[in-house]
Amino acid sequence: MAVRPVETIRLEGWRMGLGSGGDGIERWRLPAILAEPDASAGGRAAWPAGAATELPVELIALLRRRGFTAAAIQELLEPPAAPDAAAHFSDLPLAVERLHRACRQGEAVAICGDYDADGMTSTALLINALTLLGARPQAAIPSRMAEGYGLNVAMVERLAADGVGLLVTVDNGVAARDALERAQQLGVEVILTDHHTLPAELPPHLALLHPACTPEQSPYRVLAGVGLAYVLAGALCRQLAHRQALSNALHLFCVGTIADMAPLTGVNRRWLIDGLASLAATRLTGLRALQQVAGLESRSLDAETVAFQIAPRLNAVGRLGDPALVVELLTTDDLDTAQAHARRCEELNRQRRELCQAIEAEALALLEADGASLAPFLLLAQNHWHHGVIGIVAARLVERFQRPVALLAQEGDGRLRASVRAPRGFAVDAALTHCQDLLERFGGHPAAGGFTVRAERLHQLQERLEGLALAWLQAGGGSVEVAPDAHLAFSRITRAFWHQLQRLGPFGIGHPTPLFWSRRCRVVEARSLRGGHLQLQLEQHGEQRRAIGWSWPQQPTCSHVDVAYRLRLDHWQGEERLQLELRALRPSGDEGVVVERSGRRYHCRPDGDDVVIRNAAGEERRLRRTQANGGVTSGKEAYLQALQQQAQAALGLEP
Repeated sequence: MAVRPVETIRLEGWRMGLGSGGDGIERWRLPAILAEPDASAGGRAAWPAGAATELPVELIALLRRRGFTAAAIQELLEPPAAPDAAAHFSDLPLAVERLHRACRQGEAVAICGDYDADGMTSTALLINALTLLGARPQAAIPSRMAEGYGLNVAMVERLAADGVGLLVTVDNGVAARDALERAQQLGVEVILTDHHTLPAELPPHLALLHPACTPEQSPYRVLAGVGLAYVLAGALCRQLAHRQALSNALHLFCVGTIADMAPLTGVNRRWLIDGLASLAATRLTGLRALQQVAGLESRSLDAETVAFQIAPRLNAVGRLGDPALVVELLTTDDLDTAQAHARRCEELNRQRRELCQAIEAEALALLEADGASLAPFLLLAQNHWHHGVIGIVAARLVERFQRPVALLAQEGDGRLRASVRAPRGFAVDAALTHCQDLLERFGGHPAAGGFTVRAERLHQLQERLEGLALAWLQAGGGSVEVAPDAHLAFSRITRAFWHQLQRLGPFGIGHPTPLFWSRRCRVVEARSLRGGHLQLQLEQHGEQRRAIGWSWPQQPTCSHVDVAYRLRLDHWQGEERLQLELRALRPSGDEGVVVERSGRRYHCRPDGDDVVIRNAAGEERRLRRTQANGGVTSGKEAYLQALQQQAQAALGLEP
């Protein structure tokens, strides 16, 4: 049973920056007080025997706050093997049997993917496996600019005319009703593998692999498109007793899963732990070439490196170029071809960065021209903006302004196409549904979406979206919350702690990278770096640590700060060093803090092994820190005990 936190501490702080360094007020929500003792005198967590006892007390505390029991921590550190997929996907035997026949007869098989990293790695994975198993697979991925997302009627007709009798969709297909009805008319069989929302009525198909079709608690429910391709290829290889055909598939699974931000739980976690350990030494010629152009040859690869170094180079091709380039990169055995394609990925990624920077600068200039008042919904349009990158820029503006954002570019014939992003709490899909009478097409989910609108309806659409966003803001939306997982003293930031932290990885959706906080850190040095970044040298109780704030143009204006950060291992000029990646700062004030409980405010300060609490009338109470878990359950003493726990957490005296 999960440990239930008993209290959440909320303190207001001056927002000096959260990622983008914007001004304003943000709310810090300090870690919840745990209902049971966190640590023994020796610095170890009070926890049953097992591998979890090796973890530092701060990591035990953050896992307990995330609802982990002792057994769940053991499973986190050593995930179980994936169960038999056939018991979870009812159509898997049918799909395998049809592909088996295609391999025996050397059939032409079209792998219909998508132009993002998940869809391209899925396509490459199946092409690699089916080629070795005897089929004649070919990639069929639509152009983002010319055809849009997913399988379409024209693609089906072209493939059928070329003699393709079997299609396998990866990372798309369940929404392609027109295309699949046309395939049925042409006698083309279709195996659907997709993880997007299932429609009320499924289109025609031979077999379907979808996470939502697995049992309620299935560990396969978290799979992205590449995970479904991996399941299908694995089952086929086992049936044909040809495991070599799957030898490189796990590395493509890792790249596609991380790039698609799939939850890193269930079977994803087990397979990522297995695959990331050997990813740097992959036998895939194209992945090795990509690592080379990204400067990753001499480094081990973790989930963060894949997310921020490898995935963007693949996605840049889908946004600006031909996704066939990535499929060829990930399926070729020729070193010269791989290196040429990797260099092209690098070039397109550079173009993508430059486009994003230019569009973001234009968008900020448009907002500045509108005056000091910021609209509740930021809707900006320029005919020349590139459809492939406006979603990235919209996400950056959301992070900067904490407002929903829609960026629009010309589509032709008097229409504009938009990418929409929004902060947590504002439902993009619901907002677009509310405006559907004004839109030509639309779709999405709560955090992101897109639509097409005629230019003459744009003003009316903007008014309606601003009305929805204003109501959301007036109801308390748009506030920025900083919610650290645990307090971490600078003296605890060591290589040994870092290695223990890595045991909790890989981190991602569903299991985010821990956010730590440290209280009352003296600013020894502050430097503004080229590119609008901030570098700090901070000191706490004689221990100094380097901190970096990306895209953070302003410097702290006070001598002591509380810092919220993620811990990183920085690689610079052949050296490795631990540093703090800043997420938020706030003035630390004097040695004490003000906490609020039951509508009353108290000033609290540490004094040796005591905590001194003063009420509004000036009355003080001195309490020993060890009294915080005394077990009193009611009355005045229970109130005081809870107040002391709250004070100790706010003072950074608890992990």
